[in-house]
Amino acid sequence: MTAIPPATRPRPPAAPARTGRAGRGAAVCAAVTVVLAGCGAGDPDEGTNGVGKLPAATIASKAQAAARGADSVHLSGNVVSQGGTYKLDMRLAKNGARGELSTKAAGFQLLRVGDALYLKADAAFWAGEEGGSGPASATAAKLGGKYVKVPAADPVYQRFSGFTDKDTLLAGLLGLHGELAVGEHGSVGGVSTVRVTAGAGSGGNLDVSLEGTPYPMRLQRAGGAGEVRLDDWGKSVDLKTPDAGQTVDLGKQISGTG
Repeated sequence: MTAIPPATRPRPPAAPARTGRAGRGAAVCAAVTVVLAGCGAGDPDEGTNGVGKLPAATIASKAQAAARGADSVHLSGNVVSQGGTYKLDMRLAKNGARGELSTKAAGFQLLRVGDALYLKADAAFWAGEEGGSGPASATAAKLGGKYVKVPAADPVYQRFSGFTDKDTLLAGLLGLHGELAVGEHGSVGGVSTVRVTAGAGSGGNLDVSLEGTPYPMRLQRAGGAGEVRLDDWGKSVDLKTPDAGQTVDLGKQISGTG
């Protein structure tokens, strides 16, 4: 048999062998990439109360129902109402409320125990209620710094009692206006939330808890009419009638008196 010269002998296909190793490495990398990508794109509603998967109208409805059913809530923020801006920090319960309410012109404390409403403010506030612009009258000075029991028929009662009524206040605040859509997941006060937007945001935004009961956690009101935070759902609110020495009960209409 004629010998094949060394230069022309067949050699193993080295290049394909290297390609095979590279291919296996690429396959492993691809598999790792898929796994990592899968981890990063996990279900954002996994481990939550599940409301984030519901239609926007259903989420909003459940949040409003949860708010109505709660015994209490802490509400804080700013609300624009009837041309005025109010800063609120109120703890609301079914049988009353306590907290602070302030405007650009004045600040005061509100306390309601049952149907009895008390307002605590300085003498300047009461002078303004009397319609005066000068020094506080003797009556205003008497009322300043005291818990004044406000008669139910007095305009002051009508004006401010709504800020102490949990159901009335929340019903007025939690409304959304326009077509609803499910927005982004986020967090409020360390609680995971899902957002419901109305009118592409112009009709308000409501962030709803994804943990436990789907309580409303934050509301951005339509038309820039303020933003409020809601927390401490269901926590006890300390409500008791003020001491007699700190209370003034005029037993009559207090607005416009001098």
